[in-house]
Amino acid sequence: MIGRRTEDELVDVPSTVEALSEDYLVRRRAYRTLPEALAEVPGVLVQKTSRGQGSPYIRGFTGFRTLLLVDGIRLNHAAMRSGPNQYWGTVDPLALDRVEIFKGPASVLYGSDAIGGTVNAISRSPVVLDSPDYREADGYRLYLRHSTAERSFTSRYEYSRALTRNSAALLGVTSRDFDNLQAGGDTGSLPETGYDELDGDAKVVFYPTEDLEVVLALQSVKMNDAPRTHSTIHSRSYRGTTIGSDLKRDFDQRRRLAYIQANWEPTSPGLLDRVTLSLSNHQHDETEKRIRSNGRLRRQGFHDDVFGSFIQGESDSNLGLLTLGVEYYRDSIDSFFSEFEVDGSLRVERPRGPIADDATYDLLGIYAQDVFSLSDRLELTAGGRLNYASADAAVVDPDPTDTNAIDPVSEDFSAAVGSLRATYRLEDGWSLYGGVSEGFRAPNLSDLTRFDVSRSGELEVPAPGLEPEEYTSLELGARWFRDDLEAYAAVHHNFIEGLIVRSPTGDVIDGLPVVTKENSADGFVRGIELGGSWLVAQRWSLFGALAWLDGETDNPTTGNPEPLSRLMPLTGLLGIRWVSEDDTWWVEGTLTMVKGQDKLSARDAGDTQRIPPGGTPGFSVISIRGGKELFEDCDLFLGLENIADKDYRNHGSGQNEPGLNAIMGLDWKF
Repeated sequence: MIGRRTEDELVDVPSTVEALSEDYLVRRRAYRTLPEALAEVPGVLVQKTSRGQGSPYIRGFTGFRTLLLVDGIRLNHAAMRSGPNQYWGTVDPLALDRVEIFKGPASVLYGSDAIGGTVNAISRSPVVLDSPDYREADGYRLYLRHSTAERSFTSRYEYSRALTRNSAALLGVTSRDFDNLQAGGDTGSLPETGYDELDGDAKVVFYPTEDLEVVLALQSVKMNDAPRTHSTIHSRSYRGTTIGSDLKRDFDQRRRLAYIQANWEPTSPGLLDRVTLSLSNHQHDETEKRIRSNGRLRRQGFHDDVFGSFIQGESDSNLGLLTLGVEYYRDSIDSFFSEFEVDGSLRVERPRGPIADDATYDLLGIYAQDVFSLSDRLELTAGGRLNYASADAAVVDPDPTDTNAIDPVSEDFSAAVGSLRATYRLEDGWSLYGGVSEGFRAPNLSDLTRFDVSRSGELEVPAPGLEPEEYTSLELGARWFRDDLEAYAAVHHNFIEGLIVRSPTGDVIDGLPVVTKENSADGFVRGIELGGSWLVAQRWSLFGALAWLDGETDNPTTGNPEPLSRLMPLTGLLGIRWVSEDDTWWVEGTLTMVKGQDKLSARDAGDTQRIPPGGTPGFSVISIRGGKELFEDCDLFLGLENIADKDYRNHGSGQNEPGLNAIMGLDWKF
């Protein structure tokens, strides 16, 4: 379980954690993207600047203040922007076995960026059978999904094969095609909102010895021409939002991950009970193609090549369950920028793109955590981490020929953080948990060197000299696990110190106000979360969730407190589920209720392309879903979402959600 960076029962983790199964991801909800899969998790707001750029806000934070892991490997990179971005959408939910969500700071175990929450997306593995009948593990999988209002078609083809008695392989390809979105009410079809995507993955698992598992994996995601429509002339006004001026603004995204991981669990007792070693190469490519109102095309982007490694040991001894680890990541970044005249001729070419060219970023962490019992009922989890980050950028100045010289950047940061949490078992299946955790986030290359248009019309310039952000979080919760009831309740309060925010400089370049980053905001985030399910009869269950969030940070211009940017509105979910006696049929209905959000920061109020004047209206959405097992390993699933055809959008999003939407699909393993 992600709460301890090892396998644990949920009831034993002294934090608010949740897990989404493969069945939930691909059939029960059949979500389009990984960010959307978090939509019903209490305390999570899924903001979508566009269909290809979903970004979850977890307990008030998003972007590089939430950490995404893929099979334990950091997806966050040194070029990742603040605020909502598109990188979480480069993980294929159809290739996942489960998703684990840890809410709140987890910097002791996972280092920088683990502030609002940490999510581990765990990919599926092939079956390894050590028996004469091992070839029965061979098989195919066909997954089809069609959505009417999303105007989308998704297909996945998968093949698994047992290579030997102690090794197996899995290969998968996913294709996605999205046409223009059909919103609810009178809004109708939203032009220039479609894109396509092609994903592939491969994994080999083998056991050289009885106590050693080795995993080799490759993942590739390629997203083509995903539009950011809200800033273009093709956007549609919603409750008074303004129309953009760009003629076109599309993003190409590509992510490639290759790794080898070894898990050693010695059969005979020794100093260590488990050792995990991981070596990885993660590559991120981003290209933005933007035609401004004057007809000129700007093409910019970056390539980030990330080497990653970690080694972790676990020992269950008289000292408790002791976890020790070291991790190291190094980003190497090249970036580019070109602008072309209307006739296609080159107008200008900069030596750097949105972030500095010829740049590196090193991230090193050494951590230790011990889980030990003070009594039969009380268990403590204590840990600490030493962090070091170093940023070097050779080409920071976008125009070396002008009089405004910007020097190369060379910065390093260090921090020590700790955590002390506890679980108290009142009785079987009922426990209290909570504690205090420190968090930190080191400035990355995007903070230090970004030169690009931000939000809906500001020019961000480099900001050397930043310091790490610091956080201290308090949490108290209760968890119930019985045969007929699973539920939890949690309250949390996170103190923020030195938040890095964009501040106006007073300058204007190309008609755009200039902003730069500063450690200019302190504040807090606090909230309440409830969630659970209750088996009210043999085949009937009720489930629900509720989340309330409040927060303030200092306004970078006035210094006065103002609401936290993109503050999640009060959100509730009620649902009922029925399962047939033979478990071959299921039907469920949900009611999602979201209060309007009129608590806006000054920058939110000025983001008129995404947030209506006075705030984002509330909404209620009713959906019905169901499924049928046609025969063994062949499932049909259906859904009717937004039955009332409501026209609505999530707070801070750049476009509306689908209207009345029928989803149908098939998952067949043969």
